[in-house]
Amino acid sequence: MSESLASAAPASRPVHGVVRSVCGRPWLERLDSASSLIAAAISQTHGVPDVVARVLAGRGVSVQTAPGFLAPRLRDLMPDPSRLTDMDAAVARLADAVQRGERVAIFGDYDVDGACSAALLAEYLRDCGLAAPIHIPDRITEGYGPNVEAMRSLAGEGASLIVTVDCGTAGQGPLEEAARLGVDVVVLDHHGAPERLPPAAAIVNPNRLDDLSGLGHLCAASVVFMTLVALSRELRRRGFWQGRPEPDLLAALDLVALATVADVVPLIGLNRAFVRQGLAVMRSRRRLGLAALIDAARVETAPECWHLGYCLGPRINAGGRIGDSSLGARLLITQDPGTAGTIAATLERLNEERRAIEARAVEEAEAEAAKRLDAEPDAPVLVLASPDWHPGIVGLVAARVKERFGRPVFAFARKPDGTATGSGRSVPGADLGRAVRLAAEAGAAIKGGGHAMAAGATVLARDLDRFREAIAAALPARSAGEPADPLLVDAALSAGGASAETVRALESAGPFGQGQPEPVFAFGQHRVAEARQVGQNHVRALLKSGDGSSLRAVAFRAADKPLGRALLDAVGRPIHVAGTLCIDRWGGGERVELRILDAAIPG
Repeated sequence: MSESLASAAPASRPVHGVVRSVCGRPWLERLDSASSLIAAAISQTHGVPDVVARVLAGRGVSVQTAPGFLAPRLRDLMPDPSRLTDMDAAVARLADAVQRGERVAIFGDYDVDGACSAALLAEYLRDCGLAAPIHIPDRITEGYGPNVEAMRSLAGEGASLIVTVDCGTAGQGPLEEAARLGVDVVVLDHHGAPERLPPAAAIVNPNRLDDLSGLGHLCAASVVFMTLVALSRELRRRGFWQGRPEPDLLAALDLVALATVADVVPLIGLNRAFVRQGLAVMRSRRRLGLAALIDAARVETAPECWHLGYCLGPRINAGGRIGDSSLGARLLITQDPGTAGTIAATLERLNEERRAIEARAVEEAEAEAAKRLDAEPDAPVLVLASPDWHPGIVGLVAARVKERFGRPVFAFARKPDGTATGSGRSVPGADLGRAVRLAAEAGAAIKGGGHAMAAGATVLARDLDRFREAIAAALPARSAGEPADPLLVDAALSAGGASAETVRALESAGPFGQGQPEPVFAFGQHRVAEARQVGQNHVRALLKSGDGSSLRAVAFRAADKPLGRALLDAVGRPIHVAGTLCIDRWGGGERVELRILDAAIPG
């Protein structure tokens, strides 16, 4: 979901008169006059601080829905799992397997959502007395989704039921092979579905074309969680739990929260409740693997939403990107402290290696992208490729180039066998997953799929130009002179108003993420008292308002970009800045920090 769909329509009035910032963006008030009245009513009716009320109104919250939004309860938002197409068939087959003590194999994806989904199911089946092996494919040798050789291998090991999680909806050939071998398959997925579905005992996917549940915003781990809720209910009906304890599904919400944030699905409705309650579970440190990873990542405070996306998620992904794809799932289900510490340390090391590999590839990709745009300024998509890029980091490369040039990007790693594996990242309004599926149907890709904002594909290297043309034809045209998307500002503040109390009040409106944009605040005419480059291309600054109040600030990965240069050049002078607020709790203290997104020169 794009930010515009999750927010009130912005007014046309520029904030602090900024019509073109250093990043080329106008700053507009998120609230129009009608939404401003709603914000005032929320504040007066519920005793909510004005700034929090503005944030709520800017995200479509009404006076009536504000209490439930501020305190989302899973029991109020959780629908009957049977609303999902094929859920009852999937649960019946799983319940039969549990009662018979069958050998159930789990086939997952190599990203965070796949690892969490596999761990959720394996942990539940373990509590039912079944030892369910997990197969996570190697990103380089096997690629995404089920493959024929894996199906044969799992069948050969005695599996009578294979459950694919976070994949499988488009696995026509491999699932046909499983059927030929007499093995049932249950698919628990959330990716875009083709019209023709593969043969399976059940395919539970809120994004299949005949599913009317309205739950297409769920990640795969959430689909698995709902399946386990329904499975517990069915096993209870069959009397399976007599004399044995039922698994504590609420204790598994830490995995659902991690997957929801890391997979960048919209943080709306049920997803918000999953993340809020999952964070509370995670803070108890009951899951040994996550506790070890939190320590390895040097997160010294109670985990918050951003830790999941920027600290824990990348480390779990590092195993699938440049190491052992199974490390993430193994970490999440281990019950041995020593194993948890060892795997967490390995993932930390792999993440550092990934950062170095990524930095080199991004530099090359940005240079290539600049050349392409010089030659074709109106290009609706950038398709970049190199034989030197590691296949495990092309998605990260695409994301960085997309951030810089503001248009969809695909980055491919060329392989010696004449193929290229790639990953793409998009911008609001450009459905990349649909474009890739159309390219595959047209024969421009061997296979591919994904979401509106992220997708993957495998193509013949000689067909890269054909792939680019197919993607470009499926995306909206873009003009080189088209203005940048506006920065929507929730409120204007001063350094003195950005207190820890204010930020804590804002946290009650969270968690923030995809589809639930983090509040943006504008600080006008603040003097840059200090500014310096630190770390990996970041800029740290100290801002001072006219009354002498100060505010610490940081602009990430900005030192060599217009934003960073503007901050460094403005030392001793006033500047307008806009960004998001957080509390830096490093070292046990509490200090408010502004994460700068944009700046503008007054006048």
